[in-house]
Amino acid sequence: MVDRKDWAGWLEGPRKSLESQGIELGYPGERLGLPQEGPGSIARFGRRIAALMVDWFSALLIATAISNVSTLRVELNVLTLIVFLGHTAIFIAIFGSSFGHKLFRIEVKSLSGKRINLLQSVARQLMICLVVPAVIYDRDQRGLHDKALKLVATRV
Repeated sequence: MVDRKDWAGWLEGPRKSLESQGIELGYPGERLGLPQEGPGSIARFGRRIAALMVDWFSALLIATAISNVSTLRVELNVLTLIVFLGHTAIFIAIFGSSFGHKLFRIEVKSLSGKRINLLQSVARQLMICLVVPAVIYDRDQRGLHDKALKLVATRV
């Protein structure tokens, strides 16, 4: 027999529906051995989106300055993407976080806890520029770009 609860489950979302069936999903990062809150926990979407916006805006400012003083005939949006890729990859490789990450207290590191190298950082940022790997994520709130490289964005 079909119950009203079965039909209304989709309104609450998949997590709530699974939990009502007795399936415990835990908190984001639990499977990775990370704490639920505080330093070392998974950086939530609000912080990560805000950091991304800060990084993109700073790349736009730099690209605008370059295009105003340069004789290069490159579209501003392409130049912004190149600047974004370059400056975030370099900052993440050197400091473990980009300018936006620093403002919102986020650090990118490998699952083993080590800092990532320049090649991993460039690969990660390339996948973010492709957008799709960054918006498909798992229950630990890690996008495909982080899963592919065995990385995690945590709070500092």
